[in-house]
Amino acid sequence: MSYDTIVVGGGLVGAAIARGLCKLGEKVLVLDEGDVAFRASRGNFGLVWVQSKGDGMPEYARWSRHSADVWPEFSQDLLEETGIDTAYHKAGGAHLCLSEEAWERQSALIKRMHNVHGAAEYGAVMIERKELDTMLPGLGPDVVGASWSPHDGHASPLYLLRALHDSIARSGGEYRAEARVEGIAKEGSGYRVTTRAGSFSGAKVVLAAGLGNRSLGPLVGLEVPVFPQKGQILVTERTEMKFSMPTLFVRQTDEGSFLLGDSHEDAGFDLTSRPGIMADIATRAIRSFPFLKNLRLIRSWAALRVMSPDGFPIYQQSESHPGVFSVNCHSGVTLAGAHARTLAPMIARGRLEEPMSAFSRKRLHVQAH
Repeated sequence: MSYDTIVVGGGLVGAAIARGLCKLGEKVLVLDEGDVAFRASRGNFGLVWVQSKGDGMPEYARWSRHSADVWPEFSQDLLEETGIDTAYHKAGGAHLCLSEEAWERQSALIKRMHNVHGAAEYGAVMIERKELDTMLPGLGPDVVGASWSPHDGHASPLYLLRALHDSIARSGGEYRAEARVEGIAKEGSGYRVTTRAGSFSGAKVVLAAGLGNRSLGPLVGLEVPVFPQKGQILVTERTEMKFSMPTLFVRQTDEGSFLLGDSHEDAGFDLTSRPGIMADIATRAIRSFPFLKNLRLIRSWAALRVMSPDGFPIYQQSESHPGVFSVNCHSGVTLAGAHARTLAPMIARGRLEEPMSAFSRKRLHVQAH
């Protein structure tokens, strides 16, 4: 059996692209390593975030904004098709500033982004404490103010992943677990992908295996310079709903639990939760919202982000293996809408179009010089 596209990786990135391809009528196979993979999707904080994205790369700011703009319809389509609510809310989002220095740094960032995109287009503004009190209850005395964007929101990564896989199945796509890819070779005008679960033929191949793309890329003439960055999250017990607006480090889920994050640790592939980092996360959260100190922590975890050298996505098609694409980013929730609705059609047409050229791996060699 031959497929139009074989997607390697069943996380949020691969599933969003596979869902988009299925909706275009393609015959799609998703090959997934299984739960032994370093699955960023299950450790994601769940923000659909625009503000602060793309400082130094305007194309990334516009790409994030585009994805946030399509998220409402994207989420509604998934709900109507699968009956699964992704718990998406577009209530705006706040980046709290816990000192005057933090306020000045965030103000400078917002000003830079306004200078590039225009204040109206970018949308984020600085909110002083008095106004912020009317938007977020229970703020601590250390909160000076915040940057706020109407384009930000949040969703459940787990419900999103479930909805995407359900949609793939309903649309005729196939999913194979425990199918770690061991080889990719040209076969006629397409490719044969060899896995532990068998070999499969496809006209096109999409590498969406997160950190696994680093070793898969060279099989098809691609350099994929991604590396792991650990982040930790704490989860509180469920409580009454306080607010629907997420902040960068604290958000409340539909179930009532608060998620507290995040850390940025250069720890290789270590997934251990470190008490010192956990204490820092809790301290920052309580400074932001003192009422959190009365809630019990019930769970914590660590997960690995998929990072590029400059922090921006890498999208590319192999020159030596036409029809093979690699998709790499650390914003699988934010970019899910754009991946399904904009990137997938490009892959179906067999070429990456604008603005994808800005995200080529070649930019990293230019920077190195």
